[in-house]
Amino acid sequence: MNFFTKILIYILSVIHYFFFSLTLLIFHPIQWLAFNLGGTKAHKKVVDIMNFFLVKTMYFLGSRVVFNNKQQLPENTPLILVSNHQSTYDIPPIYWYLRKYSPKFVSKKELGKGIPSVSYNLTYGGNVLIDRKDPRQSLAALSKFGEYIEKNKYSASIFPEGTRSKDGNPKPFKDKGLKMMVKKIPSSYIVPISINNSWKTVQYGFFPLGIFNKITFDVHEPIKSDSMPFDELFQKVEKAVKDGINV
Repeated sequence: MNFFTKILIYILSVIHYFFFSLTLLIFHPIQWLAFNLGGTKAHKKVVDIMNFFLVKTMYFLGSRVVFNNKQQLPENTPLILVSNHQSTYDIPPIYWYLRKYSPKFVSKKELGKGIPSVSYNLTYGGNVLIDRKDPRQSLAALSKFGEYIEKNKYSASIFPEGTRSKDGNPKPFKDKGLKMMVKKIPSSYIVPISINNSWKTVQYGFFPLGIFNKITFDVHEPIKSDSMPFDELFQKVEKAVKDGINV
């Protein structure tokens, strides 16, 4: 990496973080007003718009997000969005491009406090916060979350790897979370999604950020959750996600 590139990386990272943070700060009070005055529907519209702007902040890094969805996803039925996990930048594109399906996320409880907009949405936007150190709490929370998704015909977005891949190589998928989702959301379809190059944004850590990356999301054919035994279903979903990852 030459001197000019190093300088450019730092400059673009600062610009990106400025607008990314500004977006979160601006939308935090707007979320509060929307939720308290207009309820969940008004809150969702605000979160939709916020994620649109969060996706667009990638342009300040010279990067772009390409979301490939050629599938006819079922409507008026719950979905379980299953993808690999490469960075925190995986979430806004999934939310924005699949906003029609009201995606809700499984997240660690630490994110439920202290982060403008993000923590508020995780707490009041129908998402679920789990304690990774407490399996009993996690499974109970996931069970309740699954029932909520089934009842409202929303989408549950989960990352079966558990933690982010730092180099793009996917980690082994863990089956407990998905198994609970399938059990509690029996009418659902599973939608495998492959994410590529998101990890390059944070390949140096959170500062500076990687620049000039093409980050892709590829949506694969949905699979009816009750169409086969779970073990077979789990293997099929994991294969679909991982076959679409280019490392």
